[in-house]
Amino acid sequence: MPIAATLKVLIVDDQNSVRQMTRMALESFGIRYIHESENGKEAFDTASIQPLDLIISDYNMPELDGMGLLRAVRGHPALRRVPFILLTGRGDQELVVKAAHAGVNNYLVKPFTPAIIREKIEQVLGKLS
Repeated sequence: MPIAATLKVLIVDDQNSVRQMTRMALESFGIRYIHESENGKEAFDTASIQPLDLIISDYNMPELDGMGLLRAVRGHPALRRVPFILLTGRGDQELVVKAAHAGVNNYLVKPFTPAIIREKIEQVLGKLS
C-alpha cells in the first residue's frame, strides 16, 4: 500500500480557498485522511487529540499564527516529532531562517502547484507512491 493512503494530514489556513486547493492536491496524491483548521489555536487543539503524520500550516493567521503553532507543536511532548511544512506568501530569507530555528521541516511559498507541494512533502516524508 502506498504511504499516501495511510497519511493523516492537517491543513491550517484562514483562507478556505487555500485549504480547498491544498486538499485537492493531497487527494490527487492518494492522501485520504485530511483534517482542516482555520487558525493555529484550532489546529493545536485538533493536533492534541488527533494523531497526525504531517501539518501544513499557513504563516499569517489570526489567533495563533504559523510560527506560534510551530513553536507550540515543537514544545508538546506528543507532537514534537510531527513533520511541519510552513505555507507562506513571503519567500524572504529572514522568515525561512526563523522557521528553521523553530524546527520547521520544509516551507512552501504561495502560490504553489500540486507538483511543488508533492515535492515538498516527499522531501520530508519520502515517496508518496
